[in-house]
Amino acid sequence: MRYLFVLIGGGTGALARYVAATAIMTRFGCGFPLGTLVINVTGSFLIGFLMTLLTERFQLDPNYRLLLGVGFLGGYTTFSSFEWETYTAVRAGAFWTGMLNVVASVMLGYVAVSLGSMLARR
Repeated sequence: MRYLFVLIGGGTGALARYVAATAIMTRFGCGFPLGTLVINVTGSFLIGFLMTLLTERFQLDPNYRLLLGVGFLGGYTTFSSFEWETYTAVRAGAFWTGMLNVVASVMLGYVAVSLGSMLARR
């Protein structure tokens, strides 16, 4: 049953990532991988929020952690895409765009996890 929770969550998260990233890039298309950045930051916020709720506030079935944390957010966040887009930017000569992507993703992601966790504790 645990595998089914991860499978359903992962598929749903991957679909959400595709829809959100496509919408962002269609609307704001630019040389910077904005869709991936937004996905990573919102995923960071959501994991901070959900995992704090699921581990500190509510005593829910552990399968919810598998469905939402491992499955949905594992499928939703895009670390491998982030790495590839950074690599291709640097390789194409856009070193500072690649470095901006690294710094912005890591710093904003950390802030988002912290905010999500703080909000869940309220």
